[in-house]
Amino acid sequence: MNSVVVGEFLPSDSSGDAGAESRAIAAWRKSTFSGPTGECVEVAPAADGGVMVRDSKNPGGAVLAFTTGEWRAFLAGVRNAEFDL
Repeated sequence: MNSVVVGEFLPSDSSGDAGAESRAIAAWRKSTFSGPTGECVEVAPAADGGVMVRDSKNPGGAVLAFTTGEWRAFLAGVRNAEFDL
């Protein structure tokens, strides 16, 4: 069984512009468990209370936006091992 450890987050060392002002000024964070090869995602709070997610290797690329409810459901699924990680 795979497990996911939810650890501390550090400010990202990259802050690309994903096309919207709120995304450009967002406080992007990534896990302290993230490796040096950049194979992780970054998260940031959205202005509407939701959560934005992007690929740390492509900070100027696509940004996924989730409502608070969607993000909570995703985290609950991770904690309950509902995904094949």
